[in-house]
Amino acid sequence: MESVRELAERTWSGADRAAIIDPFGRPGKIYEVTPGIALVSGFGLSIGIQTGDGLVVVDTSGRNHGETVVAAMREWDQSPVRNVVYTHGHFDHVGGMGAYDADALQRGYPRPHVFAHENLPLRLERYAQTAGYNATVNARQFLSRPVAPPQMVENFAGARMPDETYRDSHAFEQGGVRFELRHGKGETDDHTWVWIPSMKVICAGDFFIWRCPNAGNPQKVQRYPAEWAVALREMAAVGAEIFIPSHGTPIYGNARIVQALGETAELLESLVEQSLALINRGVRLDEVIHTVQAPAHLLARPYLWPLYDEPEFIVRNIWRLYAGWYDGNPANLKPAPEAAVARELAELSGGPARLASRASELAAAGDLKLACHVAELAALAAPDDAAIHETRASILRARAASEDSLMARGIFNAAAAE
Repeated sequence: MESVRELAERTWSGADRAAIIDPFGRPGKIYEVTPGIALVSGFGLSIGIQTGDGLVVVDTSGRNHGETVVAAMREWDQSPVRNVVYTHGHFDHVGGMGAYDADALQRGYPRPHVFAHENLPLRLERYAQTAGYNATVNARQFLSRPVAPPQMVENFAGARMPDETYRDSHAFEQGGVRFELRHGKGETDDHTWVWIPSMKVICAGDFFIWRCPNAGNPQKVQRYPAEWAVALREMAAVGAEIFIPSHGTPIYGNARIVQALGETAELLESLVEQSLALINRGVRLDEVIHTVQAPAHLLARPYLWPLYDEPEFIVRNIWRLYAGWYDGNPANLKPAPEAAVARELAELSGGPARLASRASELAAAGDLKLACHVAELAALAAPDDAAIHETRASILRARAASEDSLMARGIFNAAAAE
């Protein structure tokens, strides 16, 4: 059993960047957060709370790490897992439930009772319908691969549905310990955060991830930054002394909890306010994404570094939420095929090879954004030209290397791998 307080102190200070990026190092490491509460590392964390009448578990990690996570949890406590709370339906939070069920069967314990928000079953049904797409998204995002291997598709084919759902809030008791489930929209529309009043502990799911909030993922469905900020401010107000996210280290002490949640809310509120001001002026999406700026003093916080998602992506999601899919450019309302546009521009420019050459010049001059546009046109105009595709790939790899967020790097590298 390792102490997590020193690790939490290093991440809070920002002095140990590696501890923020990958605080636990490998799946199956167990840490006692405070007497009676432990977390186990996986792709997502699984949190166990002792009650005097067995365990309550918040989140189960993913399918691939489920058995490892349960084995580690059993090093700490062998009592029955009576209740499980899914904070939301992403597979790194619900995928390990099968391992907890198998453990209960092996030990002769009743199957755990699972709580979740009422929107979560709809999410799992949608994931089953779009298993191939979601696996491909994850392959791009985490592996920089344009196509998902078959075993990744299986991860989205099904997960254990909850036994009991709620709408706005719900509470249950186990072993004399009260658990309050609160709904909020944020990364998903089915998100739950858990408040344990007697312990002054919050289990926050993905409302806080030691990164710029994941409110703009370009390959996923709608996220809710304004509502996310409301949930963060509600959490900040309850008087918690220990705050446990499902990714990253805990935060100890009410003052730090209030600061981290308040500043995360402030970042989201600023992006929403700036975006809406421009949307209400009737400007195009292009102007919005190139005008809105995240407050620099907030992005400097170690818990808001844009290492996964980033503000520009959040701004696009705000546009999608309030303004729909039309970006304000009439040529994009009912567009010609991209390849036809590329061929026309290539002909005007002296041919696809000339476009590719210009893309290389722009990249050499440091303008990777514009170079990407020109290289993409060249490749679309000459889809069978290997030299042009290598130019495109080299520019995309350079673009990926220049980015901080994992999402941007993954998409650029996956495109290069095409």
